[in-house]
Amino acid sequence: MLSENMNQIQCENKKPPLVILTGPTGVGKTELSIQFAKRMNGEIISADSIQVYQFMDIGSAKVTKEEMDGVNHYLVDILKPDEEFNIFCFSNLAKEAIATIYSHEKIPIIVGGTGFYIQSVLYDIDFNTEDSDKTVRQKYEKIASEKGTAYLHRLLQEVDPKSAKTIHENNTKRIIRALEYYENTGELMSVHNQRERAKTSPYHYQYFVLNRDRNTLYNRIDQRVDLMIKDGLVCEVKNLLNSGYSRNLVSMQGLGYKEIAAYIDGECTLEEAVDIIKRDTRHFAKRQLTWFRRERNVTFMNYEDYSNDINQMCDALVGICRKEHII
Repeated sequence: MLSENMNQIQCENKKPPLVILTGPTGVGKTELSIQFAKRMNGEIISADSIQVYQFMDIGSAKVTKEEMDGVNHYLVDILKPDEEFNIFCFSNLAKEAIATIYSHEKIPIIVGGTGFYIQSVLYDIDFNTEDSDKTVRQKYEKIASEKGTAYLHRLLQEVDPKSAKTIHENNTKRIIRALEYYENTGELMSVHNQRERAKTSPYHYQYFVLNRDRNTLYNRIDQRVDLMIKDGLVCEVKNLLNSGYSRNLVSMQGLGYKEIAAYIDGECTLEEAVDIIKRDTRHFAKRQLTWFRRERNVTFMNYEDYSNDINQMCDALVGICRKEHII
């Protein structure tokens, strides 16, 4: 039946179906996404830059096998912490996963809070230059290591102020990507992004952004950080460091990991590290919401509008997908 329905949907819309379920960190994507996937007969692709790594479970709030409850998840636990993972890797792996999910006659559901990753797949953005001259990338990585990310951000401000305005000065990876792209191609990353964003999506999609009242969201973030500490985040980071994974790795720059590594190295107290994690995670959630509000054709779903009830929220999501002929 699903095969007939999917063929009918693709025939009517001339595009294959895709659902995106995103929102700020701590909003409550994991449990809802699994319930939603079951109702949609879907499979989940993680759009998270840290859950892709093995041994990084607590700090990334990684979905567990028990939580998956039989729903297939892709791009979770597939790389070692010292392996490279970037927008180019994500885009290719996600497209492979989408093809696999279609072969299972199911609906692909992208779940995660990394908006740039989602955008790369949704609009089939071209990142062919991502694998170009590695010496340029290494040059900027060295500059970042020696002079800091703020200095690197000022370099970007000089050559591409539009990109600098949209990239946070702590986001080393994206700053380097923009500088690298400019040096390799002679074109500004902001110009490239504007051109690619003008594309129409190859998918018949529904783009949901989950949200909560700001105070509620921030309280949830604080509680989640406390739970991570209780569940053993310090031990997790110690094990990573003892296994030879440097705190300078891109993976170890994730929220929670770099702060606990600083505590382990005696640069701050545990209490100070926890306070920094909470503060920076709240700031990160705010930036995520700013990103999603700029996206086109998104549907914001506020938990408060559904009495903070996950079942009501799931009913609403499925109802919209039916109305829009996703299923």
